[in-house]
Amino acid sequence: MHLNQRDFTFSTQMKPTNAPVYLLFVFCIMKAMTVFSQDKSQFEKETYMSSSGEYLPYRILKPLNFDSTKKYPIVLFLHGAGERGDDNEAQLTHGVSTFLIERYRKGFPCFVIAPQCPAEGYWSSAKFDRETYPIDFDYNYSYEITPALDAAIELLNSYLGDDYADTSRVYITGLSMGGMGTFEAVARFPDLFAAAVPVCGGGDPDSYNKETAQVPFWIFHGDADGVVPVKNSQKMYARLVELGADVKYREYPDVNHNSWDKAYSETALIPWVFSKRRR
Repeated sequence: MHLNQRDFTFSTQMKPTNAPVYLLFVFCIMKAMTVFSQDKSQFEKETYMSSSGEYLPYRILKPLNFDSTKKYPIVLFLHGAGERGDDNEAQLTHGVSTFLIERYRKGFPCFVIAPQCPAEGYWSSAKFDRETYPIDFDYNYSYEITPALDAAIELLNSYLGDDYADTSRVYITGLSMGGMGTFEAVARFPDLFAAAVPVCGGGDPDSYNKETAQVPFWIFHGDADGVVPVKNSQKMYARLVELGADVKYREYPDVNHNSWDKAYSETALIPWVFSKRRR
């Protein structure tokens, strides 16, 4: 269904008799306009087979008015556990639509790569029992990297060899399982990223050192998270502060696991990310 401007033109003579209903109607129209303005089909469908045989469907958003003679930042986006599979659709459910907002498309042209983790895979090597809530996670980066995260990093590297890739401006962000993958990816590949944004995730603070602390972080979590307890982010924040990192932390009061809607709506977030360059 294609909607154009005249579909949303109201007569100046319109005098609603029921103001609350009218306002609700206008609100619904505004929401519809937002949805249609963020056409997720702009994320092109691709697939990747890693050197170890791991199959990753992924979506890629290319810069607006892409010019192959210019260099562009690249963002790796890691979704949560609920979006795993192979439909190459679900990974766009949460968070990543932020990069479709017009002011960001125009002001911060970039590539956004959003791989989809296999149904039985994980972005994080953490051990845990899914039958208990909140979940108690065992983060230990001496555990072997998961095939899914390894393949996602290999996919990212496959783009970094292109002339248009600005290798000094490679960013990573993710939510929930993807937030855990964000912390782990930086720990394992600290020379790769210029900034990281983990949302409602967690990691292994003991694996972080001065080298990993060179990567700027902005961490988000809800203080009422009943799935991934907020202490997981608090510990990582404390460790990064201890190491003298460039780190910001935002904890949302009375917010459960879905802190990503608030986090990715922070107006300062995208400008902060793209201001960072790898040291």
